[in-house]
Amino acid sequence: MSHRFEGEILDLPSDKSISHRSALIAALAKGTTHIERFSTGLDNQTTLTVLQELGLTIREYRNLSSPEEPYSIEIHSEGLWSFKQPKKYLQCNNSGSTIRMLAGILSAQPFCTTLVGDASLMKRPMKRIQGPLMQMGAQISLSPNGTAPVQVCGTKNLIPSEFNLPIASAQVKSAIIFAALHAEGETRIQEPLQTRNHTELMLGLIQNQINQNDQNDSPIEPPIISIQGPFQIEAKPFKIPADPSAACFLVALGLLATQAHIAIRNVCLNQTRTGFLKVVKRGGANLTFENKRIESGEQVGDIIISNQKIASPLRLEDPTEVANVIDEIPMLSVLSAFSTGSFFVTNAKELRAKECDRISALVQNLQAMGFICNEWPEGFEVIKRDREPKTSVAINTFHDHRIAMAFEIIKVAKSELIDLSETASIPVSFPNFFNVIKKLKVA
Repeated sequence: MSHRFEGEILDLPSDKSISHRSALIAALAKGTTHIERFSTGLDNQTTLTVLQELGLTIREYRNLSSPEEPYSIEIHSEGLWSFKQPKKYLQCNNSGSTIRMLAGILSAQPFCTTLVGDASLMKRPMKRIQGPLMQMGAQISLSPNGTAPVQVCGTKNLIPSEFNLPIASAQVKSAIIFAALHAEGETRIQEPLQTRNHTELMLGLIQNQINQNDQNDSPIEPPIISIQGPFQIEAKPFKIPADPSAACFLVALGLLATQAHIAIRNVCLNQTRTGFLKVVKRGGANLTFENKRIESGEQVGDIIISNQKIASPLRLEDPTEVANVIDEIPMLSVLSAFSTGSFFVTNAKELRAKECDRISALVQNLQAMGFICNEWPEGFEVIKRDREPKTSVAINTFHDHRIAMAFEIIKVAKSELIDLSETASIPVSFPNFFNVIKKLKVA
């Protein structure tokens, strides 16, 4: 069955990563910060809730008739040490960004706090933040398994330090940066691979420049990040662009559909976030970009998909590239499998520490759809499809929003017989996902 999808997307969810960071930076900034287009995703709402429980004043300006739309907020703070000890455990729900980055801020506050989450978050690794923050002088206690609850007993006398991080993690890097803002002296951070750099850009620790050919550039070498503390931030406005990780699903929809002309407007095109576009272009898709510019320190522009396809199987091997597309691998793998019958990824052990073990989840579900797969500790491959199910296939999402959306895209673009185990996880990052797909579908 053929399907045609066309339209202009102006209401893609606001960038999840930048929304988290804008709120956390506003909580540390002296004055009132105005944030335009804050995300309504459940993870980002969690960050706002815990900041309120820490004593911050937040005003929201929502469109009550369209509760899924991004909206404006104002956060008022007196600066780096404006937090109050909460009266109860801080519930971080499913948000790894909230629990890890907030731990960096709390490491500098002169009280103890306990951070918890839902069943999924309580299984995710937290030793990666414990070591660096304890090196700076905070006391961090974890469960015997190295997971949450995370108890943070902070100090106003954090020690500036030098870090050569053993893993590539933007959350760990950001946690250290937020702690280092409070420390007397210079803290230096070197990553093994370049990860998303929103925190550094938003704080002015590095500068962004438009490169018209950045989709074809070689992998970025991670710079040494230097923070001279105490670093008092002054409040300034932020405008949040559309989330490229959400755009990935619509790009895949356009590449899978029989016919498509989709314009995705005002997307964050930060070079540390657009690796998936390089990957699909390498597979043969000739995407175009329009209206590129800098807004609030970030590259922003439009992505145009018009009757494009990928012809070659997608392969992900370079560690830097894999780190750059780690959130998009669920969609990329499914896209490649259903377009070419094949996919390959390695150096992706981090996939096992996401909302679920995404390697295992993808392999299990692709096998259920008739694909032959091989799995190993750091990746997996799809070899070919040797059967097409004649009846509906039960897809286990493992309550992971990206697994759910990846297979839903296959369902609507290819008319595959799929029955998702749940869809309640999708609003974590893409509250209006089904409405956007519905608006694009023409026939």
